[in-house]
Amino acid sequence: MVFIGCHLSVVNGYEAMGKQMKDFGGNTFSWFTRNPRGGKAKDIVAEDAEALRDLLKKEKFGKLVAHGSYTMNLCSANLSTRANGVDMFQNDLKRMEMVPDQYYNFHPGAHTGQGVEKGIEQIAEGINKGLRPEMHTTVLLETMAGKGSEMGSSFEELREIIDRVEFSEKIGVCFDTCHVWDAGYDIVNDLDRVLNRFDEVIGLDRLKAVHFNDSKNECGSHKDRHEKLGQGMIGMDAMKRIAMHPVLSGLPFILETPNDDEGYKSEIAIVKGWF
Repeated sequence: MVFIGCHLSVVNGYEAMGKQMKDFGGNTFSWFTRNPRGGKAKDIVAEDAEALRDLLKKEKFGKLVAHGSYTMNLCSANLSTRANGVDMFQNDLKRMEMVPDQYYNFHPGAHTGQGVEKGIEQIAEGINKGLRPEMHTTVLLETMAGKGSEMGSSFEELREIIDRVEFSEKIGVCFDTCHVWDAGYDIVNDLDRVLNRFDEVIGLDRLKAVHFNDSKNECGSHKDRHEKLGQGMIGMDAMKRIAMHPVLSGLPFILETPNDDEGYKSEIAIVKGWF
């Protein structure tokens, strides 16, 4: 079975997102826990969260993949920015318990000139301030393209962060196809080798979700520009091989392609058709 969906807006509430994704033909989805460019998080109504939980169970949805704000930087050289990022992280994880047993994905951050080692140290420190042994949410580090001082473009960097997290059993990875391609991992010609490398460095047991995007760029460009399925440099044949690869079976696949609603419905139908 394939779990496929896209990114939705939380503006109309949690249950509304579930109903919208059902109408789209999908069975998982992603949403920003707050404005992606920062700001206060939208209040969660307990009855709304309960209604979504009921819908997920009834419709046999896969795991959901919430997304932290783009402005949340756990390793910024600016102390205020870093402290604000930790506060957002802690607050988001508390809110995630309203819809338990889902995934919370975020961009590890940018070290802004401090260096990779300092960045790894600060990201792990920030994660440790948010994780609790009793929480029911799994936190996902997203694979990144590596633009500027962005952290997480190599499997090794992600592994080093994980190794410094106290409750590491609550940490996984979201595999973004555009990002890993732009970071230099050739998922078109050497998909098995890339996945084997991921397993050697991080472990496939930590691979929990896939951001399913084509890329406007050549492999190794470090630019991070998403494209619609089959219209980028990765191409439809490779996207199909990724979706149908046995080691990725059962994971939630989240489309972040530059689409409108009709475009997402079409891409969801395409992916479902492969199965």
